[in-house]
Amino acid sequence: MSQLLKVQNFTVSADGVAAGEDQSLERPFGRAVEPERLFTWAGATASWPGRAEPGGSRGLDDYFTRDFSRNIGAEIMGRNKFGPQRGPWQDHEWRGWWGDEPPFHTPVFVLTHHPRPSFTLSDTTFHFVDGDPGAVLEQAREAAQGKDVRLGGGVSTIREFLDADLVDTLHVVVSPVKVGPGLRLWESPDELLDRFHLDVVPSPSGVTHHLFWRR
Repeated sequence: MSQLLKVQNFTVSADGVAAGEDQSLERPFGRAVEPERLFTWAGATASWPGRAEPGGSRGLDDYFTRDFSRNIGAEIMGRNKFGPQRGPWQDHEWRGWWGDEPPFHTPVFVLTHHPRPSFTLSDTTFHFVDGDPGAVLEQAREAAQGKDVRLGGGVSTIREFLDADLVDTLHVVVSPVKVGPGLRLWESPDELLDRFHLDVVPSPSGVTHHLFWRR
């Protein structure tokens, strides 16, 4: 059975924006993007891992939240998803936005032109790699030990792997809010229809789930 490269639960605004400009430590999604507005659909579900109280919605949104880690053996992410630093690493003591218990529970391959030593937090090991998408995917597949690989974002990383024709399936959640300027996944999801089939499934929460798979 082949190992898939999957984008899961990647959320964009109604105008296709996933992150704003001027990302910083205080604003991981940049200016103009309020993550609580984009991700309300997931945070309201019964399966949201950060839920502190019982309850939460069931149904379609909950299914995708619950399915997020199923059969995932490794993750690839861009450096901006790991942290806001640019250029050579100035501080090896700061270990990313994810805290002492990262939510990945797999090896994570962080794309960067400035490699640094790998380190482990809980059951997640971060590897810092500089390579073309195909080579990085091979490393991730080997680490995944037969399971699928998740492409975690951000926008530039997903576009890079799409351009290399390496992505097998995408699940993109379109939130009804508009952002304006920012990092845009697409002008329209129709841009991907030359290579992917598409099902569009509306949710009672107001978001729309876009499910792409290779033709």
